[in-house]
Amino acid sequence: MIQGYTHTVAERFMRYVQIDTQSDPGSDTYPTTEKQKQLSELLAKELKTIGLKDAFADEYGYVYATIPSNTDKNVPVICFCSHVDTAPDCSGTNVKPILHENYNGKDIVLPDDTTQVISKKDYPYLKEHKGSGIITASGLTLLGADDKSGVSIIMDMANYLTKNNNVKHGEIKIVFTPDEEVGKGTSRIDLKQLHADYAYTLDGGEAGTLEDETFSADGVRITVHGVIAHPGYAKNRLVNALKIVSAIVDALPKEEWSPETTSKRKGFVHPVAINGIAERATVDFIVRDFNTLELKRHEEELQAIAEKVVRKFSKKATMEFKVTEQYRNMKEVLENHPKVVEYAKQAYKRAGLKTVNEPIRGGTDGSRLSFMGLPCPNLFTGMQAIHSRHEWIGVKDMEKAVEVLVNLVQVWEENA
Repeated sequence: MIQGYTHTVAERFMRYVQIDTQSDPGSDTYPTTEKQKQLSELLAKELKTIGLKDAFADEYGYVYATIPSNTDKNVPVICFCSHVDTAPDCSGTNVKPILHENYNGKDIVLPDDTTQVISKKDYPYLKEHKGSGIITASGLTLLGADDKSGVSIIMDMANYLTKNNNVKHGEIKIVFTPDEEVGKGTSRIDLKQLHADYAYTLDGGEAGTLEDETFSADGVRITVHGVIAHPGYAKNRLVNALKIVSAIVDALPKEEWSPETTSKRKGFVHPVAINGIAERATVDFIVRDFNTLELKRHEEELQAIAEKVVRKFSKKATMEFKVTEQYRNMKEVLENHPKVVEYAKQAYKRAGLKTVNEPIRGGTDGSRLSFMGLPCPNLFTGMQAIHSRHEWIGVKDMEKAVEVLVNLVQVWEENA
């Protein structure tokens, strides 16, 4: 907490999570859901109220704003980024945030579905928040801390800096993106509008975590073409594509190579959707590994499994195998810009935090931004149990993240 400052981060967060911003992986529009713009437009309005005159939301749901430099030094332009959308994995409609003030250290039973219990056993990080405020949803929806916590932290930082001109900093850019949860967070971003040298996403977990390494990621779609026939006269004619794609999934290794059987630096192949009819069916996979070169090996193994299954079913069935690049390990870029991570560590230290440097078993907008020429590690927000009805966040973690950002812009100014 910044001494003498009344934080707005928790109040903002409680308001923002009540706006349904769930993105849609099946949509081809930008943004994938129009409702995301409701929060984007609100944020642009509030940034203007704070004093950022150039703030605006564009047609794609991106929000851009500038905090002008207040120093005579030539400081690199720093950008802070978070995403407005929430994950499709769990309902984000009618979120009812609950502030548990002075958390008592016990398991939290969520009132709208008492079978939903946030337990100390499952979430040991709860013990770090005894006596402090915790925010949860009511049990029927996710909370939306991923990533409205990051949005709220950046908004509170902007509020603080505009009210404390004695804190010296260079030009600061703010961008809020849509569709991060469905892999399209940077699809329509305008880097010329940002005109930044370096960036940081606010999209991480426990206080003190700093992430400069992500999975590399591809998507794979297997399309199976069967042979259709009237089911009443299908003997020796029908080749059911739905059964074939189901058999492909069943043929995957059961004790390895999947998210539920791997951790730390182990990659995986994960089926995420089956669609189609008997004549033609698809199965979509996500392929992940920290070593980009390993992706090809995973894909070759998956293709071999699928081809074997198709051959076993029928010579009349055919298969297509399509790989789509999604994002790459940000470490490949950030190792060439060590000061971006080093300055973040200095900011953590000033806030009294020990840095926990660990890889993300996932990706952020920072992965894509880094490869688009904007080196971008990921900072903590405090979010926990994301994409689930157990999602929760500690108020003190969000306030500490605001303090880190204020420290960080000063570190950049001091080293210019």
